[in-house]
Amino acid sequence: MIHPFMRVWCVALGLFVAVAAQAQFRVEVAGVGVTQLPIGFTTFRGAESSPQNIASIVAADLDRSGQFRSNMLSAVVDEVARPDLAAIKQANLDALVTGSVTRLSDGRFDVRFRLWDAVKLQDLGGQSFAVGTADLRLVAHRISDFIYEKLTGEKGVFSTRIAYVTKVSNRFHLWIADSDGQNAQAALTSPEPIISPSWSPNGRELAYVSFETRKPVVYVHDIATGRRRILANFKGSNSAPTWAPDGKSLAVTLTRDGGSQLFVLPAQGGEPRRLIQSSGIDTEPVFAPDGSALYFVSDRGGSPQIYRTPAQGGPVQRVTFNGTYNISPAISPDGKTLAFITRSGGDYKLAVMDLNSDEVKTITSTRADERPSFAPNGKLIVYATRVNNQEALMTTTLDGKITARLTGQAGDIREPHWGPFATQ
Repeated sequence: MIHPFMRVWCVALGLFVAVAAQAQFRVEVAGVGVTQLPIGFTTFRGAESSPQNIASIVAADLDRSGQFRSNMLSAVVDEVARPDLAAIKQANLDALVTGSVTRLSDGRFDVRFRLWDAVKLQDLGGQSFAVGTADLRLVAHRISDFIYEKLTGEKGVFSTRIAYVTKVSNRFHLWIADSDGQNAQAALTSPEPIISPSWSPNGRELAYVSFETRKPVVYVHDIATGRRRILANFKGSNSAPTWAPDGKSLAVTLTRDGGSQLFVLPAQGGEPRRLIQSSGIDTEPVFAPDGSALYFVSDRGGSPQIYRTPAQGGPVQRVTFNGTYNISPAISPDGKTLAFITRSGGDYKLAVMDLNSDEVKTITSTRADERPSFAPNGKLIVYATRVNNQEALMTTTLDGKITARLTGQAGDIREPHWGPFATQ
């Protein structure tokens, strides 16, 4: 397996090595959090009429967040009946979810739920949805978002999407999937490699690198229509696209002037503006959430480390000092945490740095971690790794205490990137 830093360097040299992959996922949650809110789920009335088990999907979402510990109850209770909340509290549950699923005459499903606070003995409200079969999982994720926000005070990310890349039988696939890895839809299939997908801030476009012309070219892909445009096809290598927070420009790595250097160009294309001058390789740029700075990887000091520079160009500041190999920066939405891959011995581990204190903590037990990406609420990180000699996608809480494996039956999965909150 070629590690992503080496793949980035290979892209800079016009090379690429691919690995096999598969797009079907299952979710496995492991670990123990410091505090987890116990929440019960009754069997939704009419649940047997639905091809998707709504309550089970919601429970898995909440468990994966690390904030909850779900308990599936056998009792059938719909959203209208008021449960005995005192008895629920005595059963050591702090909250309860009830609901129903009704098959409508037009073939759609009427999904309803209600959330109850067993500690304060309160009705926390509910929602109803009338959707077709294809949208049942999305409804479940939206229910999860409602529950998460009501009980934590922060937005849930379960109805957001992730992008990732696979290779199957010498064909490469760019996938867009639910945040739990399910319901994957192929956005692009190519006989040549596809790497580095990057979501636009509004979630409507993906930038990525394709080798279909036998050289790395950056494209921007419209999710809804499937149309795409070439963003960067300059002399040499065009790689590592990342969007500015305002969506008006992207940073990319180009070798058109000799050597891999950082440039910024308009989102609709145009003449790139070089950010900094360097005799080394600069790549893997990512914007700070407020757009004021760029973090990137460079070997200017002799080994790959993460640096920061003003978004308009200027002085370069080294950020990582622990170890001799630190790559793949990702910045939390609040700008306070840097996630990256660090090499320790022969292992590649996901680490997080508090950007205020510079404290670094390795948070995974796996040994071949790659390309971290924050959830839009900043509470989870998705990354690629190897588990039991198989490639897998994982999510983890920032303390590493709760991990969820999203993995195929066999093969490799690559290049995850977590999309933004949906825009209206």
